[in-house]
Amino acid sequence: MTSEWRTIRAADFIDFNPRLSLKKGDIATKVAMDKLKPFTKKIPETEKAEFNGGAKFCNGDTVMARITPCLENGKTAYVDMLDDGEIGFGSTEFIVMRAKTGISDPQFVYYTAINPVFRNVAVKSMVGSSGRQRVQQSVLEELELSVPDLDEQRRIGDFLAKIDEKIALNDRINDNLEQQAQSYFQELFVDNADPEWTTGTISDLGTVVGGSTPSKAKPEYYTESGIAWITPKDLSNNKSKFVSHGENDITELGLRNSSASIMPEGTVLFSSRAPIGYIAIAAGEVTTNQGFKSVVPKPEIGTPFVYFFLKNTLPVIEGMASGSTFKEVSGSTMKNVPAVIPDAETLAKFSDFCAPIFAQQRILEEQNQSLATLRDNLLPKLMSGEIDVSAVQL
Repeated sequence: MTSEWRTIRAADFIDFNPRLSLKKGDIATKVAMDKLKPFTKKIPETEKAEFNGGAKFCNGDTVMARITPCLENGKTAYVDMLDDGEIGFGSTEFIVMRAKTGISDPQFVYYTAINPVFRNVAVKSMVGSSGRQRVQQSVLEELELSVPDLDEQRRIGDFLAKIDEKIALNDRINDNLEQQAQSYFQELFVDNADPEWTTGTISDLGTVVGGSTPSKAKPEYYTESGIAWITPKDLSNNKSKFVSHGENDITELGLRNSSASIMPEGTVLFSSRAPIGYIAIAAGEVTTNQGFKSVVPKPEIGTPFVYFFLKNTLPVIEGMASGSTFKEVSGSTMKNVPAVIPDAETLAKFSDFCAPIFAQQRILEEQNQSLATLRDNLLPKLMSGEIDVSAVQL
């Protein structure tokens, strides 16, 4: 570590929940907790709403969830979408962190907040009843940070920001591609639907497949590198369109001793409970737990049609769910969801249109995963002075 680094109390480096003024009843930009993506710097969606309380922030601030499980799930973001001088607001469960003028850099403060060293202290400080535990801000304020001079902070912050900017750019490209495919689906199958098309069910589109959980009491059923096994939590933590693996894989032994089934690449995964409606495409062979009713598309129907059909039919499927404790879509219900079966020529036209779009989206998602891994590996080393930022090239 170079001589420019020093130890400083977090409260002397970061302004926690700085004072800002919004009057009750004012219409302002709101950031809802559920709009933040896990481990994503950019705030993807805002709304105009009446202010009746909540955390207040402006451009250059960092917002971090202080409640479980939002903090553990990586809900920390950097505010940069407001107009100059504009004040926004959000959940009361945000901690707002601001750089101190002449002492700290806004980007460096954000990367401090997502540094595992800082996050681990935040998580361990949580107190409260189960499911409603909150970070103790006072513990964070007393944390001792190792920081460089302001110029070095800016260099580190700018370097890491370039990685996140590339990730954000790829996300925007993929969102645009998704809109193109969705618009074409709407044009072909909704606006210009042929009344002569056959009426059927999801079973006419493909095979509905459930899932299973191998016994957690048998560690030999699980491995870090084996057969992909996906849970709804995996799709909650990873909003990618394509999924290849979850947090845990299962072994051949685990597969044989459960009712899980291996499904092929191109299967459309659909979470059927807790919650209903997470949708993703298998990037390779996968299995799932019982929280899915996935669809293996018939070759003549194709993955693109099934994927967008499920997205567009989600409200109907949710309405068919049953259960008192929590709603669930059963296998028989999923198989009998009404569906219109277009002619082969129109389906082929849609598949051909989507093929290059899906291929490009998958490439960009894989690139983003590599960039995120690079950032996460470099961040703690740059933020501790173990690596000099001038020695690293993208």
